[in-house]
Amino acid sequence: MPKKSSHKPVLHPSDSDFIVVSNRLPVDRVSTSESDGGWRRSPGGLVTALAPVMAAREGAWIGWHGAADEILEPFHHDNMDLFPVPLSEDEVELYYEGFANSTLWPLYHDVIATPEFHRTWWDSYQVVNKRFAEAAANAAAKNATVWVQDYQLQLVPQYLRAMRPDLRIGFFNHIPFPSPEIFAQMPWRKAILEGLLGADLIGFQRPNDTANFLRSARRFLGAGVKAKQVHVKDDAGNNTHIARAEPFPISIDVSQITALAENPDVIARAKQIREDLGNPKTVLLGVDRLDYTKGITHRLKAYGELLDEGSVHVEDAALIQVASPSRERVETYKQLREDVEGMVGRINGQHDTIQNTAVRYLHHSYPIEEMVALYLAADVMLVTALRDGMNLVAKEYVAARGDNTGALVLSEFTGAADQLKQALLINPHDIDGLKAAILRAINLPKTDSSRRMRAMRRQILAHDVQRWSEDFLNTLAQKAVRDDS
Repeated sequence: MPKKSSHKPVLHPSDSDFIVVSNRLPVDRVSTSESDGGWRRSPGGLVTALAPVMAAREGAWIGWHGAADEILEPFHHDNMDLFPVPLSEDEVELYYEGFANSTLWPLYHDVIATPEFHRTWWDSYQVVNKRFAEAAANAAAKNATVWVQDYQLQLVPQYLRAMRPDLRIGFFNHIPFPSPEIFAQMPWRKAILEGLLGADLIGFQRPNDTANFLRSARRFLGAGVKAKQVHVKDDAGNNTHIARAEPFPISIDVSQITALAENPDVIARAKQIREDLGNPKTVLLGVDRLDYTKGITHRLKAYGELLDEGSVHVEDAALIQVASPSRERVETYKQLREDVEGMVGRINGQHDTIQNTAVRYLHHSYPIEEMVALYLAADVMLVTALRDGMNLVAKEYVAARGDNTGALVLSEFTGAADQLKQALLINPHDIDGLKAAILRAINLPKTDSSRRMRAMRRQILAHDVQRWSEDFLNTLAQKAVRDDS
């Protein structure tokens, strides 16, 4: 039997002035002994950024609650009305694991892995997106603002506009948007573009993602595009509305990271981490979901070669690689885990001593307190993603380095590279270049390190996740005023 929430139910489902729609609700189920009602707020920047808006505007959040084949009534939690959208086990397999993560994810990440195109997956994607749209339409007050999140729900804006033309609709894509040459492979490319163009404002991480979307709209729909605006027409050729596309690079909860970095318990934990590694001269750190887009094998290859060549010695340096579990039922991810663990085993087998370990591999998820301790313990942060919408780990590392020490090696294929220009930028496919950047980071003079970190911290402190949400919602509100005038 499903657990019943003891939180008060949502009695009036059509009175929310501000609604967020995402694949998952912003709460996780826990035992009732840990949290009243069996729910607690999920960690993450998106929830942190939008919680104040929710509280001020009678906000509601629509999403799946994480359990298949279970129907829950709407309930109230932590100043938010929550509307669970049910998914069957088949829909989790077809819509989520299938179309979202085996079609869209690899396609939007420059086909690092081969995307699969199955009509049954697409059919399920449409059904689930319409269900999310219906939930939003039912929950929204008249003239409400609805903000749809990410690639799992790209059809929701168009469905929602058809159901509720009075609504102000925003969409934000948290992952890259591919070039038209890559997007051309998508059999249902027109339907996806039309789905996104149901929004009044479509946000992307980088200017290049915005340009790719607008180019695709022009190429595959024949849309009129001018000054980041698309004039959307109905089937009869009549203008229905103007959709605007702009970059809004997402950020982190800076205040949380900086506060933890100053916490004596976290500082003591960072010292303990270094001691547990044998107090090497240099601690290098990689923190990623175990995903083929993150370039973990490229990083391990480069570091292994540095050890083989004697440019780095296991007595002087240690690499911590956190690879949190991800999509473990998907075959591509199972193979990646085997590859990564095999590489770690070979490197350690060749270079470990009784006292020292070359790579400390951790296939776990950790609470934010432990992550900040790792950031404080690390002299060098390695972010080697092959393609990444943003990469918030890079920003968290910078925010944690309040003394302006440390070095960030950052892939130029991350959105964060647009803001963190003082990082040591690398092409992760260039193994020799990556090796050179790692050595440079290890030996970076303190004055150079401090100058770079200070500049990056200024950027992060001025552009936190709250500012990101404010920028997007203010732009959406201003667009609505212009459209109505």
